[in-house]
Amino acid sequence: MLWIKAFHIIAVICWFAALFYLPRLFVYHAMSDDNTSNERFKVMERKLYRAIATPAMLATLVLGGALVHYQWELIKVTYWFWCKLALVIVLVGYHHMCGAHVKRFARDANTRSDRYFRVFNELPVLALIAIVILVVVKPF
Repeated sequence: MLWIKAFHIIAVICWFAALFYLPRLFVYHAMSDDNTSNERFKVMERKLYRAIATPAMLATLVLGGALVHYQWELIKVTYWFWCKLALVIVLVGYHHMCGAHVKRFARDANTRSDRYFRVFNELPVLALIAIVILVVVKPF
């Protein structure tokens, strides 16, 4: 089980790295005004989302599911686990919102400002803080 936990943590780190960087690319993409930069951002966003973020999310979910399976009797009655699970579901939704933004930028159909993406970029930080506190401190 320690191997599963280790690879789960690695997958989480990779997923969050992508969730932190992709919206930052959106900020710069929304600010760019030349075609060369726009095309470069499109490639970077697509590759980050498809080649890093999505596989890392899937690995996080599969390995996390395995950890839950092996500890189900212990954690099914804890409130911290259900709160963490709710936040993971929110993060999956955020991940898919990032995917929708990647598609909009690819079609040159983005209507959001760089200011919107600066705020959007901070949302996974709040989830990360809450999840780490729930897992380590187990406040309830």
